Amino acid sequence: MIRFVIVAAAIWLGFAAQAVGQTRDIYTIRDITVEEEADSVIEAQQQAFMSARIEGAYQIIDRLTLPEDRAGKLEPGAITPEVASQLAAAVDVEQETRGGNRYVGKLAVVYNPVNVRDFLKARGIPYIDQPAPKAVVFPVSNRFPASVWAEAWPDQSVGQLAPYAVSRSPLASAFSGWPELEADVQAADARRAIKAVLDGSRGAFRVDLYSVTAAGETRLGSTGSMPTLEAAVDAASGVLDYVWKSQSIIRTHERTPARSTVFFTSLVEWNSLRSAMARSPLVEDFVIEGLSRTGAVVAFVHAGDTNRLISNLRERGIMLDPDPSGWVMTTAVSRGADLGVE
Repeated sequence: MIRFVIVAAAIWLGFAAQAVGQTRDIYTIRDITVEEEADSVIEAQQQAFMSARIEGAYQIIDRLTLPEDRAGKLEPGAITPEVASQLAAAVDVEQETRGGNRYVGKLAVVYNPVNVRDFLKARGIPYIDQPAPKAVVFPVSNRFPASVWAEAWPDQSVGQLAPYAVSRSPLASAFSGWPELEADVQAADARRAIKAVLDGSRGAFRVDLYSVTAAGETRLGSTGSMPTLEAAVDAASGVLDYVWKSQSIIRTHERTPARSTVFFTSLVEWNSLRSAMARSPLVEDFVIEGLSRTGAVVAFVHAGDTNRLISNLRERGIMLDPDPSGWVMTTAVSRGADLGVE
C-alpha cells in the first residue's frame, strides 16, 4: 500500500506540472500585430508594446468569459494603459522590423493570472480559466474529401480553453464511435474525441461537432456558414471554447456536498479519475476518505445542479450513477470489469 501511494503521488505531481504549462498557454495572447511611429525607434517600440498589452487584455478577457456575462460590465475604454500594464506580466517579440522612427512587429503578451482574475471579480464578470479535457479532433465528412478537410487543421491548438490535437487517420468517419477512435485519443494522452463533421457546400461550409468518450457521444453544436475551410476551422475551434465556457462558468453561490464510491482497475485509471475530478471547475474540496487497490471513497462539493456535474464528468469519460449511499463513479474500463459494478 505504501508503494501504491508513493507511485500515485508521483503521477499526481506530473499532472500538476502539466497544469502549470496549460495555465501559461491560456494566459498568453499571440500574434498581436503592431505598427507605431514616434520621434525615435525606442519610443515607437514602447508605444507598440503598450498597444499590444491593451489589445491583448481585451482578447484574454474574451477568451475567459462569455459575451452575455460581459454585457454592461466592461465599459469602452476600461483597459487603460495603467490597467493593461498591471494585467500584463511580459511581452515577447515574435517578429519585428525597426527602421527610422518606425516599429512594426508581431508580439505575444503573457498576462498575470492573479491580476486578471482580480480584475474580472471586481467587475462581477464570471469566468473560467481551467482548460477542458484535452481532445483529439477527427476532421471527417460525408460530402467532401476528408483528407483535404484534415489538412486545413493545425497539428494542435494553441491558447485554446478547449485544447486539442488533430488526427488525420483515414479510418475515422462521421459514424465512428469510441472503439474506433480510442487508440488515437490514448496515443495523444487525451481524454475525448471530437468529430468535426464538414457539411454544407463550397463557399458555405458548416461544421457539426460531436464529443465522443467511453461514456458515449454528445452533440456539442455547429458553426455558422463559413466561406473557406480555414474559416471553418477557426469557427469550430471557437465553438469548442464557447461550449466549454457555457458548461463550466459558475454563476451560483450554491454548493452541494456529495460522496462517491470510485471503482478502478489500475493505478493509472485511478489517477486519471482523480485528476478529472480535481480539474473539474464544478468540483471543490475534493477529499479521499478511503483507498484500496480497486476502489476509493471520496467526498467533494459541487456547484450547480447534478445534471450539469454528470455532463461535465461525462466529457472526461467518467460515468456518475446514483447509489443509496451517494454516487458510484466509474469509467468504461472499470464498469466492464468484475468489480461489482452493474
